[in-house]
Amino acid sequence: MQSVTSVASSGSAAAPAGPVLGQEFFDRDTMAVARELLGKVLVREVEGTRLWGRLVEVEAYLGPDDLAAHSSGGRRSPRNEVMYGPPGHAYVYFTYGMHHCLNFVTQPEGTPQAVLVRALEPGPGVGRCGGPGLVCRAFSIDRNLNGVALIPPTLYVIDDHEPARRIYETPRIGIDGTGDWRDRPMRFCWDSPDLSRPIPKALRVV
Repeated sequence: MQSVTSVASSGSAAAPAGPVLGQEFFDRDTMAVARELLGKVLVREVEGTRLWGRLVEVEAYLGPDDLAAHSSGGRRSPRNEVMYGPPGHAYVYFTYGMHHCLNFVTQPEGTPQAVLVRALEPGPGVGRCGGPGLVCRAFSIDRNLNGVALIPPTLYVIDDHEPARRIYETPRIGIDGTGDWRDRPMRFCWDSPDLSRPIPKALRVV
């Protein structure tokens, strides 16, 4: 298993300090991984600059049975091959001819599941991250990072033990035509002004 290391803060614009999430974190039930990613910190190091943002919105994709997943029906291609690989790696794809999207591969090798990063609360000097395309743009993430292990220094996730907030569960976004999978609550959010889409008012009723 990938060992857990610790990354320390080194300045006001540096990422918060905390241990790096190792491969064992991602080698688990995808829904649990998605929920527990909320509040963790995505870090990207580019040419000596450390960019970071706090994960506040993610979606789970559950493999061949999930009609919204790229691996639905057991589909396998050069595009989604990384999903079939080991957990704790980045799955980056290009969509609509204009956006890259970042996912974290979960589950043991051969089980093509992943968690999509939809929104972050951006750290200092980071652009808007209220959508998967904006996340990749702000962090200079493209297909060149497809398949990289989530370890320092390139791209990784740390746990700085941010206090938990209420978790909201909603259907995923933009997956029409997927039958009853469309309405399953597999999008997980913290309430934040940086979400890609606001939390439905009905869920805010205590």
